[in-house]
Amino acid sequence: MNLSPTIIFILILVSLPLFVHISKIPKRRRRARLYKTPFPDAWVKILQSGFPLYMKLPQDLRRQLQGHMQIFLAEKTFVGYNGVKIDDTIRVVIAAQACLLLLNRKTNYYPHLSNILIYPSAFTSVNPEGGQHKARLGESWSRGPIVLSWVHSKQGAANIKDGENVVLHEFAHQLDQENGPSDGLPILQYNNIKEWSRVLGKEFKALKFKMKMRKKSLLNKYGATNPAEFFAVITEHFIEQPRELSKKHPELYQQLKKYYRIDPLQWK
Repeated sequence: MNLSPTIIFILILVSLPLFVHISKIPKRRRRARLYKTPFPDAWVKILQSGFPLYMKLPQDLRRQLQGHMQIFLAEKTFVGYNGVKIDDTIRVVIAAQACLLLLNRKTNYYPHLSNILIYPSAFTSVNPEGGQHKARLGESWSRGPIVLSWVHSKQGAANIKDGENVVLHEFAHQLDQENGPSDGLPILQYNNIKEWSRVLGKEFKALKFKMKMRKKSLLNKYGATNPAEFFAVITEHFIEQPRELSKKHPELYQQLKKYYRIDPLQWK
């Protein structure tokens, strides 16, 4: 039987979704197996000493975090630079902070990210717009690696109340970049996009005004740079300073609570 090119093309289009679905089954099975893998006691000790927020999580969220970390650590490659030797402490502490943003949510585990580059401290980056060399604590590329300073990643994990966490910041950018360039509008699974845009737009403008008038704000002034940085900054405050954020910026807190599907107020 000879089929016309048009019929063949139609058959390919019809069968393509089924092929894609079948091709994903091995990954799903592998991830399901990894998720249920017993969490090493040595990793628990690392988290107890290096990431105190872990011990504040409810038991069900702690189990989720462990499962997500197993998958994350199996799929992401850590590379050390300038003398950094990658060990379990680096991998576990960073993975725990990254996976904290995935709890209670549908996730594909930062699908555009394969490599995490670790420098011992602040590193030099070239600004593509002006070519200037700038010292950075972290960077997130939409179709490339995340780059982190280990000393600042470690400090951010240890201090869970200052609202500054470079790992949370850069992985929030990854979430933002899943649907295109960073713009402060990640994939919204539960939020109303109009309400999200209204609240975050209002709060972003208010922060810019405060910075212009040199007024104090709970929110880090770096969030006034652009909507993408604003989303990353408020994520840091949401996780580490939920009480302060919910009191001073209640609408913002509610939007982040709905987006992340967690309520850090209950952890403190």
